[in-house]
Amino acid sequence: MSGCCYIIYSRKINRFYVGACQGSLDERIQKHNSHYYGSHRFTAVAGDWELYLEIPANDFAHATRMEKAVKRMKSSIYIKNLKKYPELITKLIHKTSN
Repeated sequence: MSGCCYIIYSRKINRFYVGACQGSLDERIQKHNSHYYGSHRFTAVAGDWELYLEIPANDFAHATRMEKAVKRMKSSIYIKNLKKYPELITKLIHKTSN
């Protein structure tokens, strides 16, 4: 896998964050929790981010297309349904593939 779309969750603020990643997802989450990306970023408001869902991608460009598609939905219900109904993930992967 050369990329993935990921969704992390913070209990502290009861919010999801959607991102795309190349390389180690564990390192990426650790960076979010340590405010590596700056104190002005959305993920800086919490330090308890944990992986909610990882969606494999063909490459990083595909991962960013999936990230944008999930963000366009603007819905925590959609995110919860992605985890609950795996066929939605299959549909998302197919819809965003080139």
